[in-house]
Amino acid sequence: MAIGKRLAAMVFSAAALACGSALADVPKDWPSFNGPARDNISKETGLLKEWPKEGPPLAWKAKGIGDGHSSVSVAGGKIFAAGREGDSTFVFALNEADGKPLWKTAAGGLVNQGDGTGGKGPRGTPTVDGDNVYMISAASDVYCLAAGDGKEIWHKNLNKDFGGQMMSGWGNSESVLVDGQNVICTPGGKKGTLLALDKKTGNPVWQTKQITDKAGYASPLATDIGGVHQIILFTDANLAGIDAKDGNVLWQIKRPGKTAVIPTPIVKDNFIYVTSGYGVGCDLFKVNYEAGKFSVEAIYNKNQNMVDHTGGVIGLDGNIYGHSDTKGWICQDMMSGDVKWADKSLPGKGTIAYADGHFYCRSDKGPIALIEATPTGWKQSGRFDQPERSGKTAWPHLVIANGKLYVRDMDNLFCYDIKAK
Repeated sequence: MAIGKRLAAMVFSAAALACGSALADVPKDWPSFNGPARDNISKETGLLKEWPKEGPPLAWKAKGIGDGHSSVSVAGGKIFAAGREGDSTFVFALNEADGKPLWKTAAGGLVNQGDGTGGKGPRGTPTVDGDNVYMISAASDVYCLAAGDGKEIWHKNLNKDFGGQMMSGWGNSESVLVDGQNVICTPGGKKGTLLALDKKTGNPVWQTKQITDKAGYASPLATDIGGVHQIILFTDANLAGIDAKDGNVLWQIKRPGKTAVIPTPIVKDNFIYVTSGYGVGCDLFKVNYEAGKFSVEAIYNKNQNMVDHTGGVIGLDGNIYGHSDTKGWICQDMMSGDVKWADKSLPGKGTIAYADGHFYCRSDKGPIALIEATPTGWKQSGRFDQPERSGKTAWPHLVIANGKLYVRDMDNLFCYDIKAK
């Protein structure tokens, strides 16, 4: 009997090790804007803790994805990007292993954004869901394409089909959200601010008519609060929770913004943190659920410690990290709004991502830094300048997937190997 137990234990241990190995080898894709959970946090491990002086090794470079400020998505062995060629927006698919082009498909129009950055192309990042990829152009065209070959499955125009209106003139910039069977996007306007389309057909499922704010630039986010699955809507007038099944408003609170409301909200339990630029600052709200009803209250408003313009922020272990127009790169206590540290050694505004104990910070002037993630101070573990800079503002968010760091600069995409050897 003892021998039998030992044999069984050995078999179980071997199976567990095999299972653990298999799980460790599961690809860690980045299928949508800001990653799988839209929080800019990668689950990657075993990455470089320090970079050489010249930066991590370049695995490959791809050219020909058009101009634009959108980021990329990585899923199923492919990379999906969007950019402008001529008078059209295109979605591009590249091979993940070497950056070789696979297909490109026209996916909507452009707007004359006139922002001085030299990028008339798209701001929104493609969203991959199974065999399909979804994209919104600056001219409000929503496309569903086959991920395998780029064939068009359906498309809609938010302005023509759903009365869409933007808060200002830079065109649609959100990255659509796939939630269950629906594609969630934000037309804005009098017919209803938030919209759900059937992801297979593009047919409308619901449109939130109780809120008629114009669309901002923040991408929608899905979460559960009080056991209710909901979409977080963030405009220049309101923050709201929308019932994902029917589009009804569960709760909302006034939160005025200016010019362009861009960063994605941070959700932690039933607290929601938002920030935006142009002098507005940051706010923390608590969503309560009692006796079948929602209510929402402000914990703090218009805190000027984090005034984030375009780069987004990360919530990690009760702290908020990102770039503030007022203080540089900061760590902020989420619940109090107080600053724990601030640093201006990486010039300019910037984007931020996280993986394996480190932040990856990109200045909009070009430099990219590896920063140890700690609430006690800014510790730089490497920094490099991306080669062949276009000279345009470096707005695209960094992407970390399957041991690689992706850096988009207009028509070029750089892939760096950040896996520890």
